[in-house]
Amino acid sequence: MMSTHLETQPKRERSVIATVVIVVLVVLAVIATIFFVNARQESKGVEKAQQLIDAYGKAGISLRLTPEQIARVLGNDGGATCADPNAALARATLLEGLANGAGGPGTRPALVQSQLLKGQLLIIQTYCPKEADQFQKFVDSLNTVKVGS
Repeated sequence: MMSTHLETQPKRERSVIATVVIVVLVVLAVIATIFFVNARQESKGVEKAQQLIDAYGKAGISLRLTPEQIARVLGNDGGATCADPNAALARATLLEGLANGAGGPGTRPALVQSQLLKGQLLIIQTYCPKEADQFQKFVDSLNTVKVGS
């Protein structure tokens, strides 16, 4: 014959324990979901970075970065490069980087290697292809120098 003990724990105490356990489980589920989504996005970023490295290789541009390093900078959406690559500010920033490096009144435009712009174009083609045609027209309008061919 089996005997059962009479429950002496108050009902309120049992409901508090159950509530705490449920809250902890929900928090753990949310944390697990966040880690899962981040891992998936990181994986997509590495895949995109590998596509970019392959495009650089086909274009004859050597690159010493790993897909993980590129993914940290560009993510899976191109980061700042694809925020609005055809906006006036983005173009002005690019042109400033192509200047002679002098400050103030000594700043002058400089002829740059076409491969410098090709790298930027490949990033845009890989990460934000909708912007690529308009950016290609902008690049084609610039005077560049071909080196090595």
